[in-house]
Amino acid sequence: MASVSASFPYTFTPLRKRYDVFISFRGEDTRDNFTSHLYAALRRRNIETCIDYRLEKGEELWPALEDAIENSYEFVVVFSENYASSTWCLDELNKIMEQRAKGCAVIPVFYKVDPSNVRRQKGSYGDAFAKHELNFFHSREKLKNWRFALTTAANLLGWDSCHRYAFLSFYV
Repeated sequence: MASVSASFPYTFTPLRKRYDVFISFRGEDTRDNFTSHLYAALRRRNIETCIDYRLEKGEELWPALEDAIENSYEFVVVFSENYASSTWCLDELNKIMEQRAKGCAVIPVFYKVDPSNVRRQKGSYGDAFAKHELNFFHSREKLKNWRFALTTAANLLGWDSCHRYAFLSFYV
C-alpha cells in the first residue's frame, strides 16, 4: 500500500498568525495601569502582542480589530468595572469566543471585579446590560450573544486582582 505522502505529494502547513496574544480591555479602566504593564511584560519576552494602539492609523476600527483577533493565537481578556458598558469590548469578546471555539486559548483576568458579577451580569455588568437593553440599536440576538460570551468567558480559569497579579510572573 502506498504511503499518504507518496499518493498525496502536498503537505499541510498551518498559516502563521500575526500575533501571539491579543489583549481585550476597557481603556478608561486599565490602559494606563494594569494593561500597559501586561503589554510591556509580554513584549519584553518577545511575545508579539496586539493592543488597540498598535493598529494602523487611518484604518476602519472594527475591520482592523476583527482582523487582529482572527490573526491571534491566544487572548487575554481584562474584565474591569466598565468593560461591559462598552459595546466595542462586548463585540470583541464575542469575536474572541468564536476564535476559542476554533481552538484558541482565552485567559480571563478579573481586574477589581468579582468573577461571579461578570458571569451573572450583576453589579456594574448588570447596570451596563440594563442600559444596553434600553438602547434600540441592539437587537435581542446581539444582547443574547454578549451575555453568553461573558458567561462563557467568566467560567474559564483565570486570574483575579486579589492574587496581586501573580499571573504576570507565571505567564510572562
